[in-house]
Amino acid sequence: MAQAIRFYETGGPEVLKWESVEVREPGPGQVRIRHEAVGLNFADTYFRTGMYPAPLPAGMGVEAAGVIEAIGSGVTDFREGDRVTYTGSPLGAYSTERVMPAEHLIALPDEIPFDTAAAMTMRGLTTSYLLRRIHPLNIGDTVLLHAAAGGVGLIFCQWARHLGINVIGTVSTDAKAEVARAHGCSEVIVYTRENVAERVRELTDGKGVPVVFDSIGESTFQSSIDSLARRGLLVAFGTASGPIPPINAMELAVKGSLFVTRPALADYIADPAERAELANELFGHVAAGRIEIDINQRYKLEEAELAHRELESGISVGSSVFSV
Repeated sequence: MAQAIRFYETGGPEVLKWESVEVREPGPGQVRIRHEAVGLNFADTYFRTGMYPAPLPAGMGVEAAGVIEAIGSGVTDFREGDRVTYTGSPLGAYSTERVMPAEHLIALPDEIPFDTAAAMTMRGLTTSYLLRRIHPLNIGDTVLLHAAAGGVGLIFCQWARHLGINVIGTVSTDAKAEVARAHGCSEVIVYTRENVAERVRELTDGKGVPVVFDSIGESTFQSSIDSLARRGLLVAFGTASGPIPPINAMELAVKGSLFVTRPALADYIADPAERAELANELFGHVAAGRIEIDINQRYKLEEAELAHRELESGISVGSSVFSV
């Protein structure tokens, strides 16, 4: 028998249950994976609360790394014993073993440890598409990034520095500001005591930035809009504080013919070739040491309730993983 976190109703962290589950043999196009490490992402809380609907009862989590133990018919790209990672597959990553479609898997190089993979696959691929697919950025450009000390934030700052892009990051505390700077953030705004949009204007000689990357959502939407330069783009890729408000098209016109996009990782890794391209660039940077993955919170898988409480409290820095 395997062990897994499941939930039977939506709600707070207390709805997460640690249970024994039976894992069947893989069917056509499927594999059975033994997990070595599991990723903890803020998006997991969206399924738990019901913001993202899921048929109940359900497993939890969409990111993990491990070893293939069995292969179903029709699987040709992988074999037993292969090291793999994944993100965005059906719920169920919070488990010691699972059966899942092979199409979601990404081959994991030997140079990347399992815990590193579980900490970075979703965050790293998110950073990859944000920097490489959304908007053309040139050396010397300056962008605004909310949650600069978060899991995506720390990867983003390092990658942007490597590309010659300046990042103005927002954080909640001075301690997080130090972490963001250490990872390549050019300027840091502590939003709990500074006006973000006003500070961005000061740092850009009144122009604003061409792109804002916002994973917070409701509470930062207005400051993001007010930080943009003429014809700037708001990339609203997360909703940690709640969904962004309805778009006022006239406000976008009045404030400089602005653009807003709400991208989702799933649409940038749906094509296997594009997913492999984004993953290979990410893995290359990590293997070469150009990007370091900070795992600052580690939990046992059965501590999922505690992990969700701490994640939602905002005390987490960098990435979090579950050991299996």
